[in-house]
Amino acid sequence: MDPDKEIHFDFFPVIRVYKSGRVERFLTQIIPASTDPSTGVTSKDVVIDSSTGLWVRLYLPKLENPSKLPVVVYYHGGAFMIGSAADPLSHNFLNWLVAESKIVAVSVNYRLAPEFPLPIGYEDSVAGFKWVISHANGSGPEAWLVDHADFDRVFLVGTCRAGGNMAHTVALRAGLDKLEPGVVVKGMVIIHPYFSGEERIASEVRRSDAEWAKTKELWHFVYPGTSGMDDPVSNPFSEGAPSVKNLVCKRVLVCVAEHD
Repeated sequence: MDPDKEIHFDFFPVIRVYKSGRVERFLTQIIPASTDPSTGVTSKDVVIDSSTGLWVRLYLPKLENPSKLPVVVYYHGGAFMIGSAADPLSHNFLNWLVAESKIVAVSVNYRLAPEFPLPIGYEDSVAGFKWVISHANGSGPEAWLVDHADFDRVFLVGTCRAGGNMAHTVALRAGLDKLEPGVVVKGMVIIHPYFSGEERIASEVRRSDAEWAKTKELWHFVYPGTSGMDDPVSNPFSEGAPSVKNLVCKRVLVCVAEHD
């Protein structure tokens, strides 16, 4: 059989990987950075690490006065394998959020598994956060952050399973590493975050053995070097995991969806 057509891993409708190494992603769309006509929010893409290609998309509301604005560092979802800072879900959500909340937003385009298996996505997410807060001393390469960002009001936001997991991991890492002077992370919002563990709980109990086996297979697929479902990044309450007391922020909003 042609290895370019023989399936190695199938997680339809998210991703399909063939034995040749070819990766087929579904539900993938791209929206270019622009000025959104309905909100007046302007966005642009900036490469922050040329060695890895890591880039972010910045959002700035229509400014009515020169006051400094809160900063949201955002992580998109997509099972660690799909999605981007340019996908319609993230882009349209941030246009709305920036317009309604009058904030500066930075969406981090972390690299995806399986081409870049975890923990690469975690390292990219941390690097994106560090790049943002490196502007807190009034210098840095990005004028939007230097001129408009209030680093006493920084927030982490992650959505749709992987993004929530990323934001939580960044918040823990930042708390353990300590912040640069002049940076205050006021809170974190994680919307439908991915967490799991070896012991099934809540809706996991209702899954069939086949569905549960697929869940575990998926985690090992995106993170081949993981210690398992009780890896601290998967199960933040597992033995040996850093205490949530180390989170860089004191306020956290968690949204869950029973049927997500």
